[in-house]
Amino acid sequence: MTTSADGDVPARLYLAIGRLSRSLRRSGSTGMGHGSISALSTLSGAGTLRLGDLAAKEGVAAPTMSRIVAGLVDSGYVNREPDPADRRAWLVTATEEGERVVSSVRSTRMQELSRRLDGLPPADRELLIKSIPVLEALLVGTPEAQ
Repeated sequence: MTTSADGDVPARLYLAIGRLSRSLRRSGSTGMGHGSISALSTLSGAGTLRLGDLAAKEGVAAPTMSRIVAGLVDSGYVNREPDPADRRAWLVTATEEGERVVSSVRSTRMQELSRRLDGLPPADRELLIKSIPVLEALLVGTPEAQ
């Protein structure tokens, strides 16, 4: 069912999730762009990656990721070194300062989301909590994701 008395469900859900995500990204703003924070966060979670692998994980072209990483290196958030197995490739790793930035941004965004959840009426908050497994299943596209 894609429509209901409340309108076009996929469109409303898409807009609500997108707007909430953008709003939370602004609340944890560091002055870095979304692409830089996302790449740094991926490195923080994955550890050392080849530049091409990081680009693939982020869904961007290698030249785009190369520019993002160059900015992160200049800021001291990422180390870049030649891959000893293939001198044509680069390995990138988040620095301690980069890890601190990721942790700070996540903390700020989670605090903001928590504040918003606390502002909901208890019944709405409970309904939202119960919908989390359903939203998680949409991420993978299978009911087993619960």
